[in-house]
Amino acid sequence: MTDFDLRRVDENIYEIPQDGEMNAPARVYASEDLLDEIRQDKTLEQVRNVATMPGIVNHSIVLPDGHQGYGFPIGGVAAFDAEDGIISPGGIGYDINCGVRLLQTSLDYDDIRGKEETLVNALYGAVPCGLGKGGYLEIDKDDLRGILEGGIEWMVENGHARDEDLRRCEENGRLPGDPSKVPSEALDRGVNQVGSLGSGNHFLEVQRVADVFDKDASEAYGLHENGVVVMIHSGSRGLGHQTCTEYLRRFEKTYPDRTDELVDRELVHAPIADEIAQDYRDAMYASANFAWANRQAMTQAVRHTLDRVFGGVETSLVYDVCHNIAKKETHTVDGEERELLVHRKGATRAFPAGRDEVPDVYANIGQPVLIPGSMGAGSYVLKGGERSLERSFGSTAHGAGRLMSRTQAKQDFWGGDVQDELRDEDVYVKAESGATIAEEAPGVYKDIDEVIRVSDELGIGEKVARTRPIANIKG
Repeated sequence: MTDFDLRRVDENIYEIPQDGEMNAPARVYASEDLLDEIRQDKTLEQVRNVATMPGIVNHSIVLPDGHQGYGFPIGGVAAFDAEDGIISPGGIGYDINCGVRLLQTSLDYDDIRGKEETLVNALYGAVPCGLGKGGYLEIDKDDLRGILEGGIEWMVENGHARDEDLRRCEENGRLPGDPSKVPSEALDRGVNQVGSLGSGNHFLEVQRVADVFDKDASEAYGLHENGVVVMIHSGSRGLGHQTCTEYLRRFEKTYPDRTDELVDRELVHAPIADEIAQDYRDAMYASANFAWANRQAMTQAVRHTLDRVFGGVETSLVYDVCHNIAKKETHTVDGEERELLVHRKGATRAFPAGRDEVPDVYANIGQPVLIPGSMGAGSYVLKGGERSLERSFGSTAHGAGRLMSRTQAKQDFWGGDVQDELRDEDVYVKAESGATIAEEAPGVYKDIDEVIRVSDELGIGEKVARTRPIANIKG
């Protein structure tokens, strides 16, 4: 744990001042309690290292759920000029467009009671979980290329999504990806994984709306107390991981001198104008399209399963938002509008009302922001904060943030015990193994309530509703 010159700027705002190596200050959004936890790993070192990258705009940022990642901290945000700046795979992550979507259903909590075990078993049987394990949607390589290019548009055209699903996704579920730039091994890994949950912290969770904080926003999002919703957290699976891995190697081989000079080799990057950078961007966007299609296929599985178990269930998409991505956006910098390539790594876009990117149905409210907590603590729906644009390039946290490594979690927790304890709290969990449950035990995460409190007080993501888990499936 390195000691840094970390200065308090304001309530819940700290900063590492710019020094000789840094091209901008490094800013930390956290309470004192969260900061104590952040200090336990390399998060501060990493956010400071990101500030040494060429052309960084305003600040290197870490959000309230920040913890150590690959190169960039998880919960990290950094922006660079969209034409003359850089792109860095470490600022996006291996799981390209890992994200969250929320489905609102016509069920109430009373409809679920007594059927939780039936429901969790039905969902576990419908949605492939774990490493590999196939996908809900059977496709071939031609279909895969269509998905990589079209994202949710392809899913709508082929009967796997509704028009409203497309309109309620960040970027309408499609970025200008190029399937030809995706490595062949990544294609091989992705062809059988459309509609699969994966492993690690990914989950599909049936929840009830426990608390409403903002009535107008909740009504706009279709949420009411004791209403049943479904949250899906997954990404681009093996395809995205392989794409990131391949391009990291290519960047290192293309820029050996530049890589050797970095304060951290994991911050390898390329000028966005260079061909290899544009190839990576196009492959990353294609992988993002795959992730949207993946979550959409699981949505179809949920719709069919709920209808089979309960009959006549109406299910609509509230929103789908990614938290591992770099995208071109317009932001005001020093009083002038600039096109920036905003890297979000474990960070959720949180645009307020008034931004063109917010769906028409939420134009007067702001973008829904979906922040999952642990299996025991519940999750939150926020709306884009009024101060998010000035403070964090329109970003907030993406979850509770880990306190403990997976290795340590398996030493400290026993999956069966965690499962039993959650069952005593009326939370039904089903996973491929007890080790998976141990790795994701509630005790390995920070206090989601504190993360949300800080986000809300900073005005970067404002509280709308809190949900509590009913049934959870994991890989």
